[in-house]
Amino acid sequence: MSKVIFVTGAGRGLGTDIAREALAAGHQVVATGRRPEEVEKTLGGPQDNLLVTKLDITSPDDAQEAVRAAVERFGRIDVLINNAGNFFAGYFEEIPPAQMRQQIETNLFGPMNITRAILPILRKQRDGHIITLSSSAGIIGQEFCVAYAASKFAVEGWMESLHHDIAPYGIRTTVVEPGFFRTELLVDASTTWPEPTIEDYAERTTATIAAWKSMNGRQTGDPAKLAHALLTIAGQDKPPLRFVAGADAIEGVEAKARELLAQAEASRELGGNLAHDDANA
Repeated sequence: MSKVIFVTGAGRGLGTDIAREALAAGHQVVATGRRPEEVEKTLGGPQDNLLVTKLDITSPDDAQEAVRAAVERFGRIDVLINNAGNFFAGYFEEIPPAQMRQQIETNLFGPMNITRAILPILRKQRDGHIITLSSSAGIIGQEFCVAYAASKFAVEGWMESLHHDIAPYGIRTTVVEPGFFRTELLVDASTTWPEPTIEDYAERTTATIAAWKSMNGRQTGDPAKLAHALLTIAGQDKPPLRFVAGADAIEGVEAKARELLAQAEASRELGGNLAHDDANA
């Protein structure tokens, strides 16, 4: 069944794969990006079932205008795929506060902006599906990823809570936790690399940047297959609340779940007896 699928960050990387997969499957696609002419060129030019429109996800005005254009063209929106994002790498002390805020602005408030603009449409329809790309770094804290992990951990909490807010109106949610895929996240256009500024971190920073850069183009995950999986989920009547994508991510999330259970059990003796005495009276 054909759906209207709204994709952010469709100009390159996974967003392009999602848009192409959706078009090939016969869906109507709203493909957005900061440079719409590049998005259209990447997707092969004008098409009857394609609307390309400008969207800087950090701009609430852009979000409202893109949603208005989508409804004007196709009459409805069935699926929002919050894909756009970026990556500020580095150790916490070497990431300036302005960059930390920018990371949160893009990866958390960005998808919030577009979701806020689309929700009135989905509520009116009493139907819809919001799919938001998080990361395995939204479940598992990692070295050199403090800003990115902070933004993605926040996405996890937002989406998990949002589910309860909007489920009564027939709106489904899925948060996606990919591992390492051969997208463009590690290219310079998507990643901001830190400048070594503190001697204690300098050697580790230099070595870690080199290691991450060497990984680009060699990740095991195939973004075209991930795009196909996301479109499969978008077609399900009861999609998962979480989709862990990639064998590496599944292994990591399983290990984190075991770690959390162990930590809860280790806390039981000291942490399980902290109620007021009168609570047991």
